[in-house]
Order: sequence, then structure tokens, then C-alpha cells
Amino acid sequence: MKPSPSELVILKHLWSHGAQSVGEIHRAVSEALGWSRSSSRKTVERMVEKGLLSQRELHGLNIYSAKAKKIPTLAAMIQNFASDVLGLDGPLPVSNLVKSQLLSADELAELDAVLKAAAKKQAGS
Repeated sequence: MKPSPSELVILKHLWSHGAQSVGEIHRAVSEALGWSRSSSRKTVERMVEKGLLSQRELHGLNIYSAKAKKIPTLAAMIQNFASDVLGLDGPLPVSNLVKSQLLSADELAELDAVLKAAAKKQAGS
């Protein structure tokens, strides 16, 4: 499932900071998204329904974690961008992402492997 731009903001926050309540998520993303707390809550609930987040209860609070895995989600989005926006047949070189604050060196290597595997699979189709 491809996250919307606002859902991606929430996923990126949870990938970096781990499981949190709606209040914590809202405080972290509200400035970037310009949302009210109810908008954050509704979006988080919708993300659970879509399978992007998981929910558990802890001490009477609903706690949300990213269910969508970081590398596969980003790889799919990069593939879509490369083909749909840039018109590239192959993967976008991961070397373009070296300065990303979202990805560690190990994650960049994993992302590169996922994108190359997907390109090989697509070429074989």
C-alpha cells in the first residue's frame, strides 16, 4: 500500500522514533502538516485500517507503530517516481540518496539491493 504524502510524514516519524500515542505523533507532525489533533487521530486510524500502522493498548493508551516496513515502502515509492515521473526504465541510482537523513549506510545498501532485484524481476517479465 502506497502511503499518501501526509501518511509518509507519520511513517517517517515512527520509523525514526518508534511506537507512540496519537498525542505524541500529533506534536511531532502537526507543524509540518498544519493539522488539528483530530485530523492526526483520523489519519492514524485510517493508516491502521490500510495496514500501514499497527495499534496496541498500553496503560489505557492506544500506541501506534509503523507496520509498513521502511525499505520496501521507500523502494516502491522510488520505483514509482523513477518510472512514472522521470520515465526511467531502470532503478534510480541509490547514490543520489547518500545525503538522506532518513537512511543509514546499511539501509542505503539494503535499498539498493531491493531496487536492483525489482529491476531484474521487471526486466524478466
